[in-house]
Amino acid sequence: MNASMDIQNPKILEIMACLSRYLYGKDLALKLALITCCSRGHLLIEDLPGLGKTVLALSIARVLGLTFGRIQCTSDLLPTDITGLSIYNKNTAEFEFRPGPVFNHIVLVDEINRATPKTQSALLEAMGEKQTTIEGKTYLHPQPFFVIATQNPVEHFGAFPLPESQMDRFMMQIRIGYPSGDEEKEILKQGSSRRELDRIAPLFSRDEVVEMHRRTNAEVHVSEKILGYILDIVAASRRHPYIRAGISTRGALAVTASARTYAYFCGRDFVIPEDIRELAPFTLPHRLLIKEEYESLDKKELVQSILDTVKIPA
Repeated sequence: MNASMDIQNPKILEIMACLSRYLYGKDLALKLALITCCSRGHLLIEDLPGLGKTVLALSIARVLGLTFGRIQCTSDLLPTDITGLSIYNKNTAEFEFRPGPVFNHIVLVDEINRATPKTQSALLEAMGEKQTTIEGKTYLHPQPFFVIATQNPVEHFGAFPLPESQMDRFMMQIRIGYPSGDEEKEILKQGSSRRELDRIAPLFSRDEVVEMHRRTNAEVHVSEKILGYILDIVAASRRHPYIRAGISTRGALAVTASARTYAYFCGRDFVIPEDIRELAPFTLPHRLLIKEEYESLDKKELVQSILDTVKIPA
């Protein structure tokens, strides 16, 4: 993200300063994760093991004062291992629901593409509707509700690619990537930060996070010109000769909501075109379906080519 569009909100700067001690050299990933969380979205991280994905999820939960649940996906994971199940209580002669780890504010779904499609689908309703229906009864999730899923590159053995319907439910897809040489040397000097996360004092409360959601939606203005710009980008993706299915309406909503939050973080009460251009490479590529003969093309480059052709509003 451009330095000129850096975060100005004092509270967010305080969170960034706190978490950067545990996520050394991961400022971009941290910013995008916070934007997604504060936009009531979900985050997909596609990367190799050992690059800080768990630390990212757990540290955000700590600093925002939210509950945390973790789901480690394997090929034998069952849907009820995620959602929970009803257990018969012989004392009361009734079934009692025991909630699974998905009933937390922040849920880390580690290596989601190692779970079978049936198990992956257990998350669809939770991510889309913020509720889960079990045996005909609907249970609401605590608010805010934020899923951080990690995914191994699809060429890894034993992985099940996520279906398009599930990919579209993630507001952003990012990579953390390897640290630079100097950053990695500093990490080696400091040692693993995982055991130090318990020391993080909450800088927000649950109510403050919910209030930020409300203020971002109510106080940050998206003009007709900006809405038209977003729709022009969406329309261009749908008629692109290399793309089989372009950006969905959910994708347009995602880029709009994340742009509102980014503007709020930058100390503005209005969205500008640069907000859209900065966030589009993270909110749009994973939603595109490429025609078979062009599947080798990089989706981020396709999105960038669309941004370069759509006229920026004055």
